[in-house]
Amino acid sequence: MITDPILTRIGQGAELNHHRGQPDAARDLFAQLWDEIGGEEGDPLHVCVLAHSMADVQDDPHQELVWDLRALAAADRIKEERAAEAGVTLPVAGLYPSLHLNLADCYRKLDDLDHARDHLRQAQESIGVLRDDDYGRLIKEGLDRLTDQLSQA
Repeated sequence: MITDPILTRIGQGAELNHHRGQPDAARDLFAQLWDEIGGEEGDPLHVCVLAHSMADVQDDPHQELVWDLRALAAADRIKEERAAEAGVTLPVAGLYPSLHLNLADCYRKLDDLDHARDHLRQAQESIGVLRDDDYGRLIKEGLDRLTDQLSQA
């Protein structure tokens, strides 16, 4: 169970975007949180999760890429102990399949198929850390879908 108030608020923003169809409201909340956490200088866990979520509400794939790259860079700085103390039940390695999947899809949108395939490969190589639960299946389905899209490109 997530115990970190910033992560809880990020989750509320994701809820606005994914379940209520309010990406503008989510983007506003995420921008406010970005300022609160100190931007890229903030807690790497907050930076990673917030940037990953902010990428999802971008209309421009170039901006989406900027946020996805921020999320990946921050993931490399997250300590297991910090994630556990925040109530994150996944190991830090469990963040990478989704991060690489999003980057692969973003590069596909930008017609940079070499980078797209490279991040797809990295996502596929890291998928084994995920459990066979709703989240794990969601990411695996995304990988399958993107694999199909890139095989036709």
